[in-house]
This record gives sequence, structure tokens and C-alpha cells, in this order.
Amino acid sequence: MHVELPEKRYYGIGEVARAFDVNTSLIRFWEKEFDVLQPKKNAKGNRKFTPTDIKNLELIYHLVKERGFTLEGAKIHLKEHRQKTLSNFEIIRKLERVKAELTKIKDQL
Repeated sequence: MHVELPEKRYYGIGEVARAFDVNTSLIRFWEKEFDVLQPKKNAKGNRKFTPTDIKNLELIYHLVKERGFTLEGAKIHLKEHRQKTLSNFEIIRKLERVKAELTKIKDQL
């Protein structure tokens, strides 16, 4: 999954949930379960996610939804293999973008 969000400093939870095509409750649940997610909260208590939070959410989404990890498995994987997982994840995303571009070029021929 490739998340389409405009470049901003902060994103609201509704905006994030729509980008990932999940409920806001799942985002809040993952926030409680994964230490790497720490969105800022304003005076009203509204969550404001940074681009780093979005990257972490993409990684969690990839492990849980795309690769089928359990929550515990994803937590362990993130703790023990975080850098390797992040590196592999970024390579996969870049390859997906290249594939999409090549498909677009092919369709134009």
C-alpha cells in the first residue's frame, strides 16, 4: 500500500485513517500497542501525526496487514530487526513506485 498524503507537518487522525483505508479506532489501537507511535496531542486532545509517525504507521500496516504478522509478532520484529525491516520496507516501496511508473509508460505505448 502506498499512502497518498500531502506534505505537511501534522496530519489529523481522520486524514490518516482515510489514507490507510482503516477506521480511526484502529489507528488509536495501534498507538496504544506500538511504542514507536507517539502523535502529539493539542489542548483538546486531538492527535496530530508527524511524517515520522506516518512512516511508522506504514511499516506497522505492512507487517500486520500485508505480511500477516500478529501484533505481538510485529512488535518483536520491530524491536529486534527494526533497521533491517525499515530498509527492506523502503526498498519494496521504491520498487513498487518504479513498477507503477513502468506500467504507466507501457500503457501509454
